[in-house]
Amino acid sequence: MPREVIMPALGMAQDSGVIVTWLKSPGDTVAEGDALFEVETDKATMEVEAQAAGFLTRVTAAAGDDVPVGKVIALISDTADAPAPADGEADAAPAEEAAPAELPQGHDVIMPALGMAQDTGLLVGWLKPPGDVVAADDVLFEVETDKSTMEVPAGHDGYVAALLAEAGEEVPVGQAVAIISPEKPDAPVRRRADAKADAKANAKADAKPVAPETEPARPASAAQPRARPAPAPQPARAAGRILASPKARRLALEQGLDLERLVSAGHPQPFHVRDLEALRVMGREQPSPTVSPVARPLRLTAETGGDGLAAFMEWAAAAGDLDEHALLAGFAAASLRSDDAEIVVAVDAFGASRHYRDPDRPRLGASAAEAADGVPHLRLRDLRRARVTSVSMGAEDAPVVTITGTGPGLRLTLECAADQLSADRALALLTDLAGRIEEPLRHLL
Repeated sequence: MPREVIMPALGMAQDSGVIVTWLKSPGDTVAEGDALFEVETDKATMEVEAQAAGFLTRVTAAAGDDVPVGKVIALISDTADAPAPADGEADAAPAEEAAPAELPQGHDVIMPALGMAQDTGLLVGWLKPPGDVVAADDVLFEVETDKSTMEVPAGHDGYVAALLAEAGEEVPVGQAVAIISPEKPDAPVRRRADAKADAKANAKADAKPVAPETEPARPASAAQPRARPAPAPQPARAAGRILASPKARRLALEQGLDLERLVSAGHPQPFHVRDLEALRVMGREQPSPTVSPVARPLRLTAETGGDGLAAFMEWAAAAGDLDEHALLAGFAAASLRSDDAEIVVAVDAFGASRHYRDPDRPRLGASAAEAADGVPHLRLRDLRRARVTSVSMGAEDAPVVTITGTGPGLRLTLECAADQLSADRALALLTDLAGRIEEPLRHLL
């Protein structure tokens, strides 16, 4: 089945990207991980990798085109001779996706991409109601992907004029989910994200010509009704996930509360901190003898006085043999190292993850050997180019240090289970790593 290639978001504030050049031609064989094209935004130029193996087909954007985030620009097909787009197909798309006339005027807030491999996001819940006043930095909604749950800011000052998706819906990356208007709206709009898709599907079905009588009848089991069933009053879980805010998840983990009990009791989702009181009233079930108690995770935060990485990475790129993520992995390994044992550091950035083996040896960041995927000793999540300024996602399979921007400096957040790092070692790791990132040249020498 063909895999869509979309224009990724290199940051939450990005709504389009310029294709610098294609590194593969239509019909070329591509492997998963091959660089397909280069994309440029206001802040960076990066290579976009193929997320599947096959043949590059149906390329619809050329070098120099400014493409909206989330738009399909090519396919990776099973064969090199995939059919070309039908006449008028490309021209019909803009007309179909034109915004309805009843929507208020203002700034669109789109579903962001928290990683290059992400094509949809699960809207966990809205934190601002329609008609409410918001500032650009106010958290507007929470979105969940396969890897994390993040808070998304409004991005503009004004009023919430429209909410175009409901909690529990999977929304494509780049699609507008809200409108922020400079003036207070008379009649704020609130609707589901699939309302637009329903209208388009019904319009296509009405325009489809009637099949001739000689066409073989479809089996009754294959017939599909055109109308969609009425939406349930409460959002259903997507792929078995429980809809809850990041803070509610963290507190439930720390206090040993099982959110699944709220689901079984029919408590409406998404869950917030106030819903945890209902769990306490229920009373905790007797723990099974085979289940160990939940350990209280560690969470430490450090801030640097300035962003010394920006100029340092420019120098590293000019040096030629120094990779940005290998350098970050080297700083992390040097801060974690306490003996001569092998250290594997994973660096996650824009949905891609690379594992480095002993990146602080023999020379920091130079020719760092990549290790096989698995559980690393430390995971480094690079969100410097995203609009996220703080995280609280709880313990994972390995200690995680997340780097985010905060004013002129950077914020480092370390999260880990109590059995992964002792409090003393976690404090030493974060303190040393913050110093290396603030003054990388001094620590490199």
